[in-house]
Amino acid sequence: MGTRGSLGPLTAAARDRVEAGRTASVSEVVRAGLRALDREEALLDELLKARLAEALADPRPAQPAEEVRSGLAARHAKRTGQGA
Repeated sequence: MGTRGSLGPLTAAARDRVEAGRTASVSEVVRAGLRALDREEALLDELLKARLAEALADPRPAQPAEEVRSGLAARHAKRTGQGA
């Protein structure tokens, strides 16, 4: 079952890989790209899970939402030159 699509500006890069003998076809380039994307997403999922576990295991008490908001507002004001 074939699928047609456009790679837009990436078409030339895919064809270059085929012409250089790095891959057998543009389809193979796309498959390799999808596999790389799957690996990247899996790594990000692992990182997020690790960060979440770390945050949940943090024994410090939670910070009140209003304190977080005011701290972010102050930080934003400082970075943008707005406010005191």
